[in-house]
Amino acid sequence: MLKLSSLYGRLTPLALAVGLLAAPAQVLAAQGPVAVIEADAPQLARPGSWPVGFRTLSLVQSGQLDPLTWNPATGTAVSADRRLEVDVWYPARKPGLLARTVAYRAGLPTEAPGVDAPFTIAGAAYRDLKPADGRHPLVLVSHGYSNDPSMMSWLAENLASKGYVVAAIHHRDPPITNPGAFVGPLMRRPLDLAFVAASLKARGGGSGDALGAVIDPDRVAAIGYSMGGYGVLTAAGAGLNPTGAPGLAVPGGLMRPYLRGGTRAADSAIPGLKAVVALAPAGGGAMNAWGAAGLSDLRTPLMIIAGDRDRTVGYADGPAALFAGAVNARRYMLVFENGGHSLGVGPAPETMRDSLWNLDWFEDPVWRKQRVMGANLHFITAFLGRYMMGDLAMDSYLDLPSERAEDGVWPASAAGAYDAVSPGTGGVTVWKGFQRNHARGLMLKSARPAG
Repeated sequence: MLKLSSLYGRLTPLALAVGLLAAPAQVLAAQGPVAVIEADAPQLARPGSWPVGFRTLSLVQSGQLDPLTWNPATGTAVSADRRLEVDVWYPARKPGLLARTVAYRAGLPTEAPGVDAPFTIAGAAYRDLKPADGRHPLVLVSHGYSNDPSMMSWLAENLASKGYVVAAIHHRDPPITNPGAFVGPLMRRPLDLAFVAASLKARGGGSGDALGAVIDPDRVAAIGYSMGGYGVLTAAGAGLNPTGAPGLAVPGGLMRPYLRGGTRAADSAIPGLKAVVALAPAGGGAMNAWGAAGLSDLRTPLMIIAGDRDRTVGYADGPAALFAGAVNARRYMLVFENGGHSLGVGPAPETMRDSLWNLDWFEDPVWRKQRVMGANLHFITAFLGRYMMGDLAMDSYLDLPSERAEDGVWPASAAGAYDAVSPGTGGVTVWKGFQRNHARGLMLKSARPAG
């Protein structure tokens, strides 16, 4: 979560909307593997049966303009090769006795300019484990502004254990404490996603590439948090708005070709995307990244996850407006009542609990993080299962009898243990997969495409 109070005085309204977009999260720190899910997690949050392998790829996109190098005196920007590291989690073969799980190390900007706070996350994946047989759907992950992919390993490891190849991009953002630099992520997010998707799809099914052999290039989804949410919605087909931040904020007209109707607009999209998940997405409000016309371009099945007290990207004019505007997409929106912006992240590592600034990258003022992670994993699993795997049984977890979890009932006549899980039938209208007393504080909205 961002520290709006300390930076507010130095930012324009547009920069506040665009530049201060916070951070995804981590595995269950100190508890070890992310496979450890707490007892009150809903049914589909549990990990799958696959061991998880992990490796990092290095991809190079040649001749990329950097908007942060724009020189108004010469009217030029530097064009250079852009190197992207991509962390990949994948279904793997059983680890040997000497195999050890990976530890993820990263850092986040502090209030002091140029100083990062380092942290370590204990993972459940095994580095360079041999990939499993078969071809598996590919899920691209885009982190928040100034973040690191390891901070979304709680989600990546869980999905990989369920049979997905998960590829998270190191976007190499400038420090979020430099509000003038937000034009870098604004331009690069969708372009990075489209480039990495094309690169990995090209490797998919390749017989001479052990990792590529497990990628199914015909089943691709994208998940993004905060600024990553802006990226994945654009990559899913939302046309960038010439009169919003993409058209007005990037200097020198460098982004003009990539805007809606531009000669290179297709460079920001991932063709054939099967599903997109946007957690606390940036792009609404003053940023106005797509406008009504751009949002109506979305046709990919969509799940938005948001808190209705998000002070970073807003709610009514942010995620809720994006949900309402995507009129041509089959869409869902999971809402954490009284939740803030950090709902896409996990619990803070011990080294990030020393100051409120560091803590607020990870923790929500109201919601317990393991509870948030459980709900997110449950619904993301159902959504990807339905629209990536074609499992129609997942509809019963998404098409619910009540919009608000609080409105579900469990009749006294319905038998079951204290921790019984709702079957969603037999008069039980508690959301399917949730325990009888633990479907609280959530809403799930849904809408079908217009016409």
